[in-house]
Amino acid sequence: MATRMPQTLMTRAVAYLARREHSRMELGKKLARYLEEGQSFDEVEAVLDRLESKGLLSDERYARSRARVRSARYGDMRVAMELKTQGVESDLVRETIEAIEEPEIVRATRLWERRFGEAPSDYKERARQIRFLASRGFRMSTVMTVVNRATSDDFDDIT
Repeated sequence: MATRMPQTLMTRAVAYLARREHSRMELGKKLARYLEEGQSFDEVEAVLDRLESKGLLSDERYARSRARVRSARYGDMRVAMELKTQGVESDLVRETIEAIEEPEIVRATRLWERRFGEAPSDYKERARQIRFLASRGFRMSTVMTVVNRATSDDFDDIT
């Protein structure tokens, strides 16, 4: 039976990036788990620097990819928070949020229609719908617009 050769940090990093985009911080944390005795985080930093110089690692590409996927189900505030948590710089987060193709109101309306589809029948249901959209990271002004329009059946001008 053949023994497996230990993977280098570079090999692991490329394998992670082959699956999906990663932020520099996220990939650094994953690689740090595989440091052996006598190795330092400087070696991880060197791998990350090399990947960036070759264009294989990009926080900008990661941010755009992540925002594209997450914006279908979540509001701008939630997407921005997730990007910041993964170490993406604030300026890049702002640019990425501004570059999302569909306006937040359209995404919130679509999500509301899929989840509820009808106007709230009472205050309890209205509060539940508001909480749902707010928990998805939509701005409160967007949430209130969607729920208020649902009450007045005025969705035709949004979608």
